[in-house]
Amino acid sequence: MRWENLSGDGSAVNPALFGTDVVTRTFNTPEFAGITFHEVRARSIVNRVPGASRMPFEWTVNPYRGCSHACVYCFARGTHRYLDLDTGAGFDSQIVVKVNAPELLRRELGSSRWRGQHIAMGTNVDCYQRAEGRYRLMPGILTALRDYANPFSILTKGTLILRDLDLLRSAAAVTDVGISVSVGFTDEELWRTVEPGTPAPERRLDVVRTLSSQGIPCGVLMAPVIPFLSDSPERLRTTVRAIAAAGATSVTPLALHLRPGAREWYMKWLAEHHPQLVRHYEGLYADGAYAPKWYQRRITRQVHELAAEYGIGPTSPGTHRRVEVHPDRAPEPEPAAPDCTQLTLL
Repeated sequence: MRWENLSGDGSAVNPALFGTDVVTRTFNTPEFAGITFHEVRARSIVNRVPGASRMPFEWTVNPYRGCSHACVYCFARGTHRYLDLDTGAGFDSQIVVKVNAPELLRRELGSSRWRGQHIAMGTNVDCYQRAEGRYRLMPGILTALRDYANPFSILTKGTLILRDLDLLRSAAAVTDVGISVSVGFTDEELWRTVEPGTPAPERRLDVVRTLSSQGIPCGVLMAPVIPFLSDSPERLRTTVRAIAAAGATSVTPLALHLRPGAREWYMKWLAEHHPQLVRHYEGLYADGAYAPKWYQRRITRQVHELAAEYGIGPTSPGTHRRVEVHPDRAPEPEPAAPDCTQLTLL
């Protein structure tokens, strides 16, 4: 594993991402069986998204690398290569913890160079994965964002976010806060095999219910919609109906995409669990990581029609991140409607 002289692109030219005082731990508890934690001291925590990215935001905070959610399709698997770690089982079980994230964020937010831009969290790996229950980095991160009234958003599959409900509420009183929960489907059999380390879809929808009941609007990122497994009209209807019943303010569908690192791991899973679909996937993703635009448009249209039927609307890029519009703040212009192009949030 390489910790020294590692820049964000894996080169040895720029300063290292982490210091050299790495502490490796394992915990003899059932929830962390087979998981190794590498505690590091990051040298920066507010990261700029590359200009070529399809992300609808510019800055992120990621207190963890690797994720025990073990979603077989996770696009972030490829990032483990930067540390010479395995992108398959290693991504699920070798978790990098930036233990100094809260104090580092506070320092960076207080810098004269920072202009208070929106910060997105949970867009690489989940900041409310199981490790957060032990390391408790998010309360300090949320407190810093609240104290500097810095707008932020969180995307998560984790029910642990409810632990920080009071902090979210107090932050929303002083700045723009947005919460989205990821629920791509509600089929439990599919969930147990493709997202084995996550809370069940119904538990995630309970998070939406709780946040909504507490006055914190919550959208649902319906991601991923998995070709041939969760994309039938009946399954789409079942999922959208459940999302609407949970009180979601919006639903945004995203079709599965398979980047290098994730693609190999997902196709291995597919060959084991659904071998009859391998040939179909090879055709559908023959041109790259993203499903064809005709497929993306079809899924987007179907989900938006169902959402309208059940009384919830789709969202424009970025609108799910806003919790409230302050009366003394001029509203921002709404972005143009998307051309159903695949985004890469999860």
